[in-house]
Amino acid sequence: MKSAVVGIVGRPSAGKSTLLNRLCGAKVSIVSPVPQTTRNRVRGILTRPAGQLVFMDTPGFHLSEKKFNRYLTDLVSITLRDSDIVLYLVDGTRPFGDEERALLGKLRLSAKPCICAINKCDRKGRAWQEIRGKIMEALPEAPLHEISGLGGEGVDGLASALLAMSPEGDQLYPEEFYTDQDPPFRIAEIIREKAIAHTRAELPHALYVRLEDLEMSGDGERLRVRGFILVERESQKGIVVGRAGEKIHAIVREAEEELRSIFPYEVELDLRVKVDRDWRKRDPLLKQMIR
Repeated sequence: MKSAVVGIVGRPSAGKSTLLNRLCGAKVSIVSPVPQTTRNRVRGILTRPAGQLVFMDTPGFHLSEKKFNRYLTDLVSITLRDSDIVLYLVDGTRPFGDEERALLGKLRLSAKPCICAINKCDRKGRAWQEIRGKIMEALPEAPLHEISGLGGEGVDGLASALLAMSPEGDQLYPEEFYTDQDPPFRIAEIIREKAIAHTRAELPHALYVRLEDLEMSGDGERLRVRGFILVERESQKGIVVGRAGEKIHAIVREAEEELRSIFPYEVELDLRVKVDRDWRKRDPLLKQMIR
């Protein structure tokens, strides 16, 4: 039996969350076209007869001096330290940049076993061969795979290669698990995904979700959840609420619909929008949120 913790790292929008969901065969990490949607280390689990892989999805590695972005980048460094194997994912449709070069430097310094995957092989462009060459030059010992996290091409072979590289060990989770996220975290993330989808042109990074109360009905068939979508400015409340409450109602409706497919009970949401000024600059909140 093989067992390993695999940290997935890469630039923003490389497709890490999409790949994680494909590997685990279920919705584990929320997905959106907005860079830096992932704010935590989200764990997904793949169990096969040969062994078990516990993946840690991470925020996109982003060079920035803003406090919020530094917390996200630090989480990538912590993941490199905590992983048995590193899966370095590269968007094959974008030329290499400073972020890729900085991340390659971190990978070399970590000295962890590494597998590289160039994503979006169904959309190969002019940069593809150049990207292959730069990865092979920087990490000559690392196996290199060409995949599509969205379409599934090459993903099964990538999983097999990760298992082959893994050390011997016992399963960390029962085989029916595909994630270890607790219900409050999953509910908050689905709400945030829907909120981003409805506001991504105006304020995707200016909001977060806080749940206040979760109460299960006596028959165990309904979970009532009260919470808040928080924004940084008073002017942003109207963007989330929408005309006559149109957007907030859509966020609630779409989140409840998806949560029905995740949990064996109904989830009933009561969401309000509040202002939490300059929350991205407050260390205590960021330490609690990004982990």
